[in-house]
Amino acid sequence: QERPVESGGGSVQAGGSLRLSCRYSDSAFTGPVIWWYRQVAGKQREWVATSARGVRPNYADSVRGRFTISRDIAENTVYLQMNSLKPEDTGVYNCKAQYGGIYEYWGQGTQVTVSS
Repeated sequence: QERPVESGGGSVQAGGSLRLSCRYSDSAFTGPVIWWYRQVAGKQREWVATSARGVRPNYADSVRGRFTISRDIAENTVYLQMNSLKPEDTGVYNCKAQYGGIYEYWGQGTQVTVSS
């Protein structure tokens, strides 16, 4: 397996939207669990959302109702649609692909900046 690749970050004003993508490798067609995290410099990494095939997505309380995670199996991509963005959503967003509950691969991250 390879490291996933994130894209879609950028700078928006509060109330705006962004869609992040996490493209993963899936040569065995097993469908990894995809975790989204974010981190602000000097603070702990924060879990944002999780997508697993056949399971309802799960969200952190801080983003529930504003963020939506979805998966395009044909494209081996998980999307994180972020609406009603707030300045506190600013950070580097990383996705993690977890295979078989054991092997984990982190992407490089993508920066999201929300200005007030």
